[in-house]
Amino acid sequence: MEYKKILTIQDISCVGQCSLTVALPILSACNMETCILPSAILSTHTAGFSGFTFRDLTDDMPKIREHWEKENIKFDAIYTGYLGSIKQIDYVKEIMDTMGNEGCVKIVDPAMADNGKLYGLFDMDYVQAMKKLCRCADILLPNITEACFLADCEYKESYDEAYIMTLLEKLIEMGAKSVVLTGVSYNKDKTGVVVYENSEYKYYEHKKIAKGCHGTGDVYASAFTGTYMGGKDMLTSAKIAADYTVKCIENTQTDPSHWYGVKFETALSDLINMIK
Repeated sequence: MEYKKILTIQDISCVGQCSLTVALPILSACNMETCILPSAILSTHTAGFSGFTFRDLTDDMPKIREHWEKENIKFDAIYTGYLGSIKQIDYVKEIMDTMGNEGCVKIVDPAMADNGKLYGLFDMDYVQAMKKLCRCADILLPNITEACFLADCEYKESYDEAYIMTLLEKLIEMGAKSVVLTGVSYNKDKTGVVVYENSEYKYYEHKKIAKGCHGTGDVYASAFTGTYMGGKDMLTSAKIAADYTVKCIENTQTDPSHWYGVKFETALSDLINMIK
């Protein structure tokens, strides 16, 4: 397996198993050299905790890029997660435009919405800025809510394959080269992921767990990125990431005290075996 250098850009929640505290170990377990650019540091994530600390690192981002340029540091892939502001999106787009090796794979998880709604700090101006970043993506990793905002489509909880195809085609028209759409459920007992690559629709259906966990989107995106950059095709990577995420949720559900995240560490050996 070729040893790849991946840059991931998102925040650090020191406690809570999401964002960079998920991405760094998962990508490393996939045999990737993992470089990070933290957009902010929080004492905990913001879902369920109160009184958390927050340090914005927006102004450090261009300085870090400038230093990397001086050192001639380049990356084989750039993978983005949660970004806290339009200014950060602009800085990340500049990094994507300048810091990749030839053939650099640009993977964008537009982490901004779920269950039909934008996250609390975001508005439609943020969505418009995120569209600019998504146009750069070789692979776009939205959930259905995020896809609807990006594609300017009505969000529906009940839908058919024609509706999903409309979302996918609009995302490609927007500029993304390929799309992996998560949380696609055609019946109440199952869910799955759609891979849309070279105008081909492929669906992988998997087990649906009623009670989810915080941070599973980050787990999925990181596992997908590590698997794909390790040489698996897009559909295989999507399947492995889905199966790994389900395993992580299953390993967490029996522990009610672990409400704030997902025990992804307990399934890292499963992920490594899946990749092998």
